[in-house]
Amino acid sequence: MSEHGRTIARNASVVAGATLISRVLGFVRDLIVAFTLGAGLFADAFFVAFRIPNLMRRLFGEGSLTMAFIPIYSRVREEEGEEAAREMARSTMIWLGIILGALTLVAELAAGPLTTAIAPGFTKNPEQFATTVELVKICFPYVIFICGVALCMGILNSHQRFLAPAMAPAVLNVALIGAALISYYSGFNVAYGMAYGVLVGGFFQFLIQQPALRRVGLGWRGPWSLRNKGVARMGVLMLPTVFGAAVYQLNILLGTLLASFLPTGSVSYLYYADRLVQFPLGVFGIAVSTAALPSLSALAARKEMGEFGQALRSANGLTLFIAIPAAAGLMALAEPVIAVLFGHGRFGPEAVEATSVALVAYAVGLPFIALSRPLVSAFYALEDTRTPVIIAVACLVINIGLGAALMMPLAHVGLALAVSVASFANVLLLYLCLRRKVSVRPVGGGSAVRTLLLGLLVGGGAWLARPLGGWSLAVIPVLAGLYLFAAHLLNMQEAHLFADVFRAAGRRIRRRRA
Repeated sequence: MSEHGRTIARNASVVAGATLISRVLGFVRDLIVAFTLGAGLFADAFFVAFRIPNLMRRLFGEGSLTMAFIPIYSRVREEEGEEAAREMARSTMIWLGIILGALTLVAELAAGPLTTAIAPGFTKNPEQFATTVELVKICFPYVIFICGVALCMGILNSHQRFLAPAMAPAVLNVALIGAALISYYSGFNVAYGMAYGVLVGGFFQFLIQQPALRRVGLGWRGPWSLRNKGVARMGVLMLPTVFGAAVYQLNILLGTLLASFLPTGSVSYLYYADRLVQFPLGVFGIAVSTAALPSLSALAARKEMGEFGQALRSANGLTLFIAIPAAAGLMALAEPVIAVLFGHGRFGPEAVEATSVALVAYAVGLPFIALSRPLVSAFYALEDTRTPVIIAVACLVINIGLGAALMMPLAHVGLALAVSVASFANVLLLYLCLRRKVSVRPVGGGSAVRTLLLGLLVGGGAWLARPLGGWSLAVIPVLAGLYLFAAHLLNMQEAHLFADVFRAAGRRIRRRRA
């Protein structure tokens, strides 16, 4: 595997570790919020109020802004030098301040109509509506901080710095946990306390990026321009990415709409199954694509397309190395996993069975969902943000059309299968379009076959453990260890990368202790 592949693997391990910490803290946050806030008027008001800036983050922040910024910033660094890149970064921050400041002012003045648009049912309860409006006014400025964090993430990732940006979500979770507990035990309204916690968390998310930025030589004082050419080019690239994020949200909305026509419980079955599939995707799939984009962008800027293809193949190979055994394990152990995690109280055996079948249907498409992320990163690195969006729209049509056709004979399972088929179509179309730009194979053939065979063995071992019920989950670390050991014996490059990453992490820990 090339040096770029090793760099991607090392950086992906950093992002994955930080994301895992954030996911665990997110689970703790949910438990604390349920304990301190419960379910009721104030809880509903807070969740709706926080949903608005959160939606803005998804549309304009971490995805769109970062992915549009990194390729242009990398090109400016390569062609014009570090100082020109710093000027572009400062100019982008100025523009963000102007646009988001104006947007926040409008939101503060129009918080009532905004709340009505998001939660029209709240107007029937004057107290709930008034509370939500007040919480919207408190929460909305968070969008300024989180988009600033997204810009810092783009800068740091371009300089191969990943830890501080990856830890940002964990900081928000800590702030919300602290706000909920302090408010609860001090007698302050928990919903209002958490709304202020959102702002405090956003501020500290931005603050923890600053030492890392200084280490790469970027200070916010210095030359900037509202007419910076790099910012203008980034804005052009960003428009399709925003539309792509909107398509993704529309996909979720329409899927939920279809599920609402099915028997009661169908929406919940799909939600819980999707949450389990999103865990390996969120921890590992996003980590690889996040780590791959800066490397691919730098290679594209230098027009080293041979190295570009090798780096992309390494990212794809690493993605499949994780996604295939994860998918096999989820399919084999779907029922015991669901039973252990959710099969309590009113979530009875019928719900466990229905959710586990949906999980199997989703897990079939997990490798394709994961593989699409580095492929999309390759398009962004080539400064082509239109093609992935066009493909996303086509796959949206496939997903909804097939879901509508399958939901009658297969109920909610048909909707989950439609997602998997659409994910396969997405990967296929992305690859075919990418081949027109770069001569690249998506993965090494021998490596993919060995990964598939070992993944099937993992699935077989997990299936044999099913009679153990909940105790079958104990075989997961055993199967993971055997999988890595077998891959190492087969001299698979991905296994060697994993070993290198763990050895490097061990050396860093020993140096810090010394």
